[in-house]
Amino acid sequence: MSEEVFDRGRRTISGCGLSGMMSLTGERVDGRAIRASIALLHERSNGLGGGFAAYGIYPERRDHFALHIMYDTDEARRRTESALEDDFDVAQDERIPTRPHPGIVNPPSLMRYFVLPRASRLEEDGATAEDYVLARVMRVNAEISDAFVFSSGKNMGAFKAVGYAEDIAAFFRLDEYEAYIWIAHGRFPTNTPGWWAGAHPFTLLDWAVVHNGEISSYGINRRYLEMFNYQCTMRTDTEVMAYLLDLLIRRHELPVEVACDVLAAPFWEQIERMPEERRRLYSALRQVYGGALVNGPFAIIFARHGEMVGLNDRIKLRPLVAARKDSWLYLSSEESGIRAMCARPDLVWAPRAGQPVIGRLGSEVVAGEPAHGGRIAVGQEATSE
Repeated sequence: MSEEVFDRGRRTISGCGLSGMMSLTGERVDGRAIRASIALLHERSNGLGGGFAAYGIYPERRDHFALHIMYDTDEARRRTESALEDDFDVAQDERIPTRPHPGIVNPPSLMRYFVLPRASRLEEDGATAEDYVLARVMRVNAEISDAFVFSSGKNMGAFKAVGYAEDIAAFFRLDEYEAYIWIAHGRFPTNTPGWWAGAHPFTLLDWAVVHNGEISSYGINRRYLEMFNYQCTMRTDTEVMAYLLDLLIRRHELPVEVACDVLAAPFWEQIERMPEERRRLYSALRQVYGGALVNGPFAIIFARHGEMVGLNDRIKLRPLVAARKDSWLYLSSEESGIRAMCARPDLVWAPRAGQPVIGRLGSEVVAGEPAHGGRIAVGQEATSE
């Protein structure tokens, strides 16, 4: 997993491909469609990383936190498993199933553990189960060399590696899993190394995020997060996105729409032109959450249980396309990526800059969908009536 092994000395302009699909009714499908989508975006990546997140894949262990952990050494595994035994009741541990693939070389040891916080330790901490798990994940990633927890949610999992995304899907046997949300990423790193733990998606608890672009505010975002005991250890800017989502939505209980207004906040000149009530709200958000504002070009897809969201930066410097077909929501960097998942969508549109597209389980309404229906040409912003 060391960056020296996987970096390959490449430094080229940004690409990255994103795809996501969600059943608003909770219908689960295997990973073949999402693999086809990200494979079609092959030229947006360069083989230095890719991955997937899937929701609803462990129904028989739905109440357990599923820890996916990669190890470079036996000593790292020994130390980590000792820590897990101290802090958790481990219901099951096993190797993550894989199949050999010529495009995936030198894989680390890949394990998963279905755990619950040990009741006595949880009571001593006086924390929620989620904060308890968060603290232990941060500790492993920061303090145990050659061990990385790359997924820690309930009834979901992340699968990532160095390689092309379609090869990673085959390696992790994603055709054998069924999920109602799939998100995928093909990586084209620019300023950070290609290494296993640094591939997308980035996760924390049941949050998963894939990202195309660069976060120029990384230093500010990182220092802001450290005030709330988050530790950035993966040496890539996207990591802050997952932690900001957890902080804003889970811990501070902001609605998703408001959290998106923090991450991709309107410019001050736009705020000054707003009606008084909205101006006061957005001014307060900018003042209170200035350290959480994400600057730089980005398009992201993020998910948690029951929700999938697509979001651009506030001037839309990275592509993102959305589509609907019956009870399915699709997101991708390109319309071609959507049509690999759904050949004939009912509606295709380009989300507006800084305006989220939000699909929620059990709701036929998708926030950010154009109100007038019909097909909107990609590259043309949707408008509401």
